[in-house]
Amino acid sequence: MSEPEKDPVIVSSPAQAASAPVDAPAAAVPTRGTGRLSAWMAWLALALAAGALAWAASLAQRLGQTQETMARRSADTLTEAAAARTLAQQAESQSKELAARLGVAELRLSEVSLQRSQLEELMLSVSRSRDDSLVQDLEAAVRLAVQQSQLTGSAQPLISALQGAEQRIERAAQPRLNPVQRAIARDIERLRAAELVDVPALVTRIDELLRHVDDWPLRNAPLLVTDTVVVAAEPVSDTSDAQQETPLPEEAANALTRGWARFNAWRSEAMARWWAHVRESSSDLVRVSRIDQPEAALLAPEQSFFLRENLKLTLLNARLGLLGRQFDTARADIQKTRALVQRYFDDQAVSTRLALQTLAQLEVDMRQDTLPRPDETLGALAVAASGR
Repeated sequence: MSEPEKDPVIVSSPAQAASAPVDAPAAAVPTRGTGRLSAWMAWLALALAAGALAWAASLAQRLGQTQETMARRSADTLTEAAAARTLAQQAESQSKELAARLGVAELRLSEVSLQRSQLEELMLSVSRSRDDSLVQDLEAAVRLAVQQSQLTGSAQPLISALQGAEQRIERAAQPRLNPVQRAIARDIERLRAAELVDVPALVTRIDELLRHVDDWPLRNAPLLVTDTVVVAAEPVSDTSDAQQETPLPEEAANALTRGWARFNAWRSEAMARWWAHVRESSSDLVRVSRIDQPEAALLAPEQSFFLRENLKLTLLNARLGLLGRQFDTARADIQKTRALVQRYFDDQAVSTRLALQTLAQLEVDMRQDTLPRPDETLGALAVAASGR
């Protein structure tokens, strides 16, 4: 602070004041007042200086305290910074360890998820409901029956499979399988209405014809009397009976009488049969018949063997055609066989008439229709399988 300006007062020394004239009393009064004012001003300046000094001292003291506080705080800050650095390093190492653990955990989680998905798929396949298994079993059975019907040419395997499927659905008693049951019933009716060839039965009938080809009489063959000869030779059995009934030695006389009587009876019967045979043979010495096909009458005896063999080959071809599901070819062979039998064989014989009837029935039964497919049943089973 600047000191207050003082008034210009001339201060004289005591000597000068003593030497001053006495006649100047008026001037001495103002000089004392000025000195007092100057003293007061000096004391005021000193007080202000002391106050400033005290304020500066307190300010310096506060500044020292502040510096000490700042130093202490800076030291604390450095300590905390070091601790924070240490904690940061520890946190970084822990974060790296956690990241490694997190990677391992994610890997294990992915493995567990994969295993869970596989387990769910396995449980889903294992825990398939009974209805779904039933639908799949029915579909597989029907498709297998279709293949069997196509191989055998018969609708019976397919009808049996459909009937079995219908019975299984009835036992299951599931409402959602009712459309499948109705479709099965319609397919069974359509299969029963279709006219199909029973191949095994037809093959059996053809085999029966093959066994009797040699027994069919030709138109130019003479009348056979072998049966009559065999009948005439039958009385030999009476002799055997007589031999079996040989009397005991003690009854020789009675046995001789009975034997003679039996011999006379057998002789009379043999003569009667011989006479009947001779009469029948003589009645067939001349025979008149009408043959509409001259080639049948002119057939040489040695050619009859080849005719019968050709008939057998034709019937075998028809049999192979049936087994190969070539019904048109088999029917043509049957027609050819029937024409040969009508031309060269005696149609008045019982065996020939039976053969012609069998051939005509075979020709009718070989008309094959297309085997119906159970498409309606398969469609209903597919709908039931997709609706699970």
